Amino acid sequence: MVTIDETAPVIVRLSIDIHAPLATVWELHTDIAGWPGWNTDIEEARLDGPLLPGSSFSWRTHGLAITSTVQELVHGRRIVWGGPAAGIDGVHVWTFEQGDGHVVVRTEESWSGAPVDAAADDLRKALHHSLDSWLSRLKARAERPEFTDRAEPPARAA
Repeated sequence: MVTIDETAPVIVRLSIDIHAPLATVWELHTDIAGWPGWNTDIEEARLDGPLLPGSSFSWRTHGLAITSTVQELVHGRRIVWGGPAAGIDGVHVWTFEQGDGHVVVRTEESWSGAPVDAAADDLRKALHHSLDSWLSRLKARAERPEFTDRAEPPARAA
């Protein structure tokens, strides 16, 4: 099982309860090309090919171009991606757990590298804000009536 870098100078762990079907939450989160439609911090996102371990996707957030590689994927339960961007080496773990009438989404991310060593406190705050915003937007989108009123997830664009 792939984990974050526990020795990294920046580590952020957050979670949220989302009152929507697990299939809906998972579909929204793993439809990478659809991220800009509900997460306004993401300017663009593109997955080349199927979402599988070893697949890479490109995305832009806060003006930063990132290419991430999927390191682990357990459908409906866990996705891990990571890679370097602007001298920062990140590892991002997402887990999804069905509760009683809700889904618990947990995220943890580690950052290391020279830019992180130089400004760990500022970058920790920035990462915390970014992940908190991501979770809040995922919750807001997944809990919209058009998603929660049906058992099936939204259709994935081809």
